[in-house]
Amino acid sequence: MDNNNQEKIGFTYTYSAKEQAELKRIREKYTAPTEDEDKMARLRRLDASVTNTAQAVALVLGIIGALILGFGMSLIMTDLAEFLGLEETVVMVVGVSVGIVGGILASLAYPIYNAIVKAKRKKLAPEIIRLTDELMK
Repeated sequence: MDNNNQEKIGFTYTYSAKEQAELKRIREKYTAPTEDEDKMARLRRLDASVTNTAQAVALVLGIIGALILGFGMSLIMTDLAEFLGLEETVVMVVGVSVGIVGGILASLAYPIYNAIVKAKRKKLAPEIIRLTDELMK
């Protein structure tokens, strides 16, 4: 065989449609975005930030409240009074009080979520409306 025939022989592989789509997504990360795409990404990021902050605060508050509520319940239901040498009624009153505080904290998570979302929407509304006006033209 001569050298020209050896150079023409080779292996080619085509990727599936799923792999082609993945390649395209990866390539788009490294190409310069157009101005409209950049504005749309900013709009999505602003819209998501409204609920993300509120959700994080509400989750933390709800979890802390549930843990405090559980601690109060465990004070009532265990033999902690006997272990500490206290009267059972004292531990019962403390356990109920701690449980009520935890229940109040846990129940405040949703109203606080709504308040944060409302305040954040009010703050970001002008920017979001400006971006949507520009993109809708």
